[in-house]
Amino acid sequence: MDSLSTIILGGALFVIMLGMGLSLRVADFKRIVIDPKAVCVGLTNQLLILPLIGLLIASYVTNQPEIAVGIMILSACPGGPTSNLISYMAKGDLALSVTLTALSSLITILTIPFIITYASEHFMGTGQEVVLDIPSTILQIFGIVVIPIVLGMLVRRFKTSFAERMGRPVRIASGIVLALIIIGLVLKEKANFVSYFKQAGLATLLLNVLTMGVGYYSAKVFKLRKEAGISIAIESGIQNGTLAITIAVVFLQNSALAIAPAVYSLLMFLTGGVMIYFFGRRST
Repeated sequence: MDSLSTIILGGALFVIMLGMGLSLRVADFKRIVIDPKAVCVGLTNQLLILPLIGLLIASYVTNQPEIAVGIMILSACPGGPTSNLISYMAKGDLALSVTLTALSSLITILTIPFIITYASEHFMGTGQEVVLDIPSTILQIFGIVVIPIVLGMLVRRFKTSFAERMGRPVRIASGIVLALIIIGLVLKEKANFVSYFKQAGLATLLLNVLTMGVGYYSAKVFKLRKEAGISIAIESGIQNGTLAITIAVVFLQNSALAIAPAVYSLLMFLTGGVMIYFFGRRST
């Protein structure tokens, strides 16, 4: 990928995360104290169960090393802004969804480099694995995730009406940006994309559906409200595809590793739509 494309992709992710910051308030983080059980169940699903399911799928469902590492990149990523929109439309607990997205975005800054380093060594083998400078990678992810979120929160704090007006346009722009990124990847890899879709389609669909299912039923096990269960399911199954693609293309300089995140980003809108249809019709 050329330097201009790299800048555009990094800038697009920055804008998307800025948009998420516009929807956040400091009060959202108080849910850790107000509703600790729901937050703990959600984070456990995102930070522990999701990567474990990803590892099982990458190990047994696909035999393509680049696809396997792409699955693990997805598994390492936090929930994305899209999950908040889907939670809202599916009548989940929006405050919980936003809280989980924000917390997982902060925590995974530290876990992403280690998971990717392990996956690269495990699936690609000596001489092929991607070597990450872990401290540098942490700082880079911090720069394109945390800084724009904090800036967005500051704008909301001091320019509330502006932040509320910009919320919907930024969400729409985020969807358009993700679509353009996926189209660009498809065009770049068009000779192999059908083959990649055949190899990555089942793995990414399983990752999406299984993590949503485990998220929803774990909430039932812990006797959480239905709305909380819906949000935990969506947060567990709808990952930040744009961040995953950025890590693959910008940090790892390997567009083949972005195929699984790109396929996943297409499929998650379909499964997200099913969630909205199934749960969104119920009366509140």
